[in-house]
Amino acid sequence: MGQLISDVEEILDNKKAKKAADNERKKMLEEMRRINAEKENLVRKSLAAQRAKYGAGASGGSGGMSSEAVLKRLKSETAESFEEKLRSAADKLAKIQTPHANLLKKWAKRLLANI
Repeated sequence: MGQLISDVEEILDNKKAKKAADNERKKMLEEMRRINAEKENLVRKSLAAQRAKYGAGASGGSGGMSSEAVLKRLKSETAESFEEKLRSAADKLAKIQTPHANLLKKWAKRLLANI
């Protein structure tokens, strides 16, 4: 009877752990969405400020750099810190594991041990 109770407790604990893992995944995905939206917003603002400063059609840089090259470099520099945050969040997301209870194996071992 004690084994049955421990098996039921294990199943309930497993369900709680799965639910916690699912909640953690949802939180990480929401954080990744927020970071991405923040990155896109900041990039748009930076590009708009750069275009306003140098004019949309004018040469945007010095030393012969085209305005497209300047804007591309500005975009990559602005997004760089956000990309690191997204990589970190993706790593955390990959490390979240859903527990699996294999009661069939456990019961088979008990059965074989009693034979």
